[in-house]
Amino acid sequence: MNLIEQLPAEWRAELSPHLDAAATTALGEWVAGEYATETVYPPVEDLFAAYRLCSPSQTRVLILGQDPYHGPGQAHGLSFSVREGVRRPPSLSNVFKELNEDLNVPKPPGGDLTGWARQGVLLLNAVLTVRAGKAGSHANKGWEAFTDATIKALNARDERIVFLLWGSYAKKKAVLVTNPAHAVLEAGHPSPLNRVGFLGSRPFSAANKALADGGRPVIDWDPRATV
Repeated sequence: MNLIEQLPAEWRAELSPHLDAAATTALGEWVAGEYATETVYPPVEDLFAAYRLCSPSQTRVLILGQDPYHGPGQAHGLSFSVREGVRRPPSLSNVFKELNEDLNVPKPPGGDLTGWARQGVLLLNAVLTVRAGKAGSHANKGWEAFTDATIKALNARDERIVFLLWGSYAKKKAVLVTNPAHAVLEAGHPSPLNRVGFLGSRPFSAANKALADGGRPVIDWDPRATV
């Protein structure tokens, strides 16, 4: 599995300088073996959905997750998102609760965040695959270097990007954002197991203020919005 060749052309050009070719080749071979022998999420056709829906030049906000949902039918290549008709995970329910309290956006009936992605919100997981029923099972296999390269590529861009880093794992990536053109907004993880730090953080209004302050269009955070 040639991971670089599967990326859209714009991402391929911007990520390549930040990737070790041999390590990326080894990761692709390992991931291909996992898909061939195990049940792996998301489906392989959705592996790079976040990149297909949101090009580097379109990216205005990055929301970083840890790894995909590991239940049947949940993961479809966008962090925190599930397809329509799939029950919302608790973390996503908290995201919508905060969105309602922050911007008075009605809670949508489903959990598909494709509308965000199409507006320039890169919904990226630090690890892009997972074995069914085994959270974190594909951590430390090489994906982290791949997605760190994504953050570095965005950091190299001149137009403001807002990095929403939720939880201790995501916050560690703040060191990769060194360009003063950008904004980093940290909060607790939206998991209900985390009782402090996310609810009340008002990340959506803060992201839009940071975008406006940087001269970029704001996001319509209603998940049903389309461009």
